[in-house]
Amino acid sequence: MDTKSRVILSDINTLRRQIGYPVQNTPPEFVAAVDLGSNSFHMIVCSLKNGKLQTIDRLKEMVRLASGLDAEQMLDEKTQLKALACLERFGQRIHNFPEGSVRIVGTNTLRMAKNASQFLIKAEQALGHPIHIISGIEEARLIYAGVAHSLSSNANLRLVMDIGGGSTEYIIGTNDTPQAKESLHMGCVSMSNIFFKDGFLSKTAFDNATLYAEQKLEPFQNTFNRKNWDEAIGSSGSLRSIAKVLQATNWSNNGITKQGLEILVAHLNQYHHIDELNLPGLDADRLPVFAGGLAIVYATFKTLNIEQMTISDGALREGLIQDLLGRIYNQDMRSETVQAVCKRYHIDTDHSKRIKKCIHIMLSQLSANYAWANDENCVQYLNWAADLHEIGIDIAHSQYHKHSAYIIGNADLAGFSQQDQLLLAAILRSHRRKLSKTIFNELPSPWNIQAPYLTLILRLAVVLHRNRIKQELPLFEIQLINSKITLKFPETWLDSFPLTRADLNLEADYIKAAGFKLEFS
Repeated sequence: MDTKSRVILSDINTLRRQIGYPVQNTPPEFVAAVDLGSNSFHMIVCSLKNGKLQTIDRLKEMVRLASGLDAEQMLDEKTQLKALACLERFGQRIHNFPEGSVRIVGTNTLRMAKNASQFLIKAEQALGHPIHIISGIEEARLIYAGVAHSLSSNANLRLVMDIGGGSTEYIIGTNDTPQAKESLHMGCVSMSNIFFKDGFLSKTAFDNATLYAEQKLEPFQNTFNRKNWDEAIGSSGSLRSIAKVLQATNWSNNGITKQGLEILVAHLNQYHHIDELNLPGLDADRLPVFAGGLAIVYATFKTLNIEQMTISDGALREGLIQDLLGRIYNQDMRSETVQAVCKRYHIDTDHSKRIKKCIHIMLSQLSANYAWANDENCVQYLNWAADLHEIGIDIAHSQYHKHSAYIIGNADLAGFSQQDQLLLAAILRSHRRKLSKTIFNELPSPWNIQAPYLTLILRLAVVLHRNRIKQELPLFEIQLINSKITLKFPETWLDSFPLTRADLNLEADYIKAAGFKLEFS
């Protein structure tokens, strides 16, 4: 980027900060996405030039994370070591990538594991980048994005199915837009462990596995039934391996067909152990989880009345790359989601704009001494918190900050990871009344340190605009030295606004419990 372009970009960024939008940076030369699935770990590396992607590297390892979960939902040490060894290798490929150029997500097993947080600390050290745990619904959204991007655009309604190691996602959408999404707690690894333990096969076991999958699908069979879409598309290793077997045996010549599945199931039920199977086109590393995946596919075809399914090259990792591009080019899905939530809960947008303007006035003064005050992520989260802090009022005015936090902490929010939602919920829960730092202790680093300060900034902006009038605040100064915050207003201004003085006195009492001291004049 030349000097003139840098100056123009700097001016644009200054304006965007003032109105509460994320800034634009020079796009990275390379981007990467890592999918820490319950069966396999995948990484895709792409070059990025003029907004166009070119895949330059792919890595995949069968880790079978889901097999490491014990009865207490703890991830065992052996599986952790295997996973970390894989991530060390992945980390070598991306350790020089700049911040914001890599997206890494964990799925079903890391959602389930009670000791996931301890594992993630070691995993992030191995990769050199943060890992985010996503919900099943967010996983479904990203899978659809990856599949849609890999297909030629058309107006047809698609059913997209993806089988992971611990969950299976179903999505109906058209073009780039998903319209119905669901994630069911069944996957090729978990199903194989339950019904085909140690590789033993039987017709009874397969029938039980199919019935189990049908029961999981039953509440959603009307939503995803054949009458509601035009074409079925499969995404994932399980579906790809079944299609390869059907083609290699000439039991199907066009992806996966119901007739081909019937033949394959009958063939499988003749054997007593997976080691006896000799299916052309089936990779050896897929064999241990093949029966579990086949049961899910067979149940899905029966329940949803599917006759034929084609296979897509796109999957979660490609969806992650597309989502990352949106963030790089200021089309962050999370911001779109925030605006949708604000509309749903009837937010006073004029008031939130005043709050954001006040926040940016304070951040601009603090940025010289505190890196977080000039950090794009911190600014973005504060903007979102300012937009969302009053959504709880739509439920009840009393204790509305708790309602706001509960909604954000528990809703399916497109684009947001579990960590994103926990951070926002903590800020919203703490933006009024008594402030306690303990609520931030469970947040991942560095948010456990930075979030109290972000919350303090939001609190002050809310207090200063409690009267909700359109009148501009006067120019004021703010200083923060350790835990002491000082506000200085023009002489006699507070005398003209005694309610604001009273509110600031009350705020000083509220934040004492968190170790902060507020002085103003």
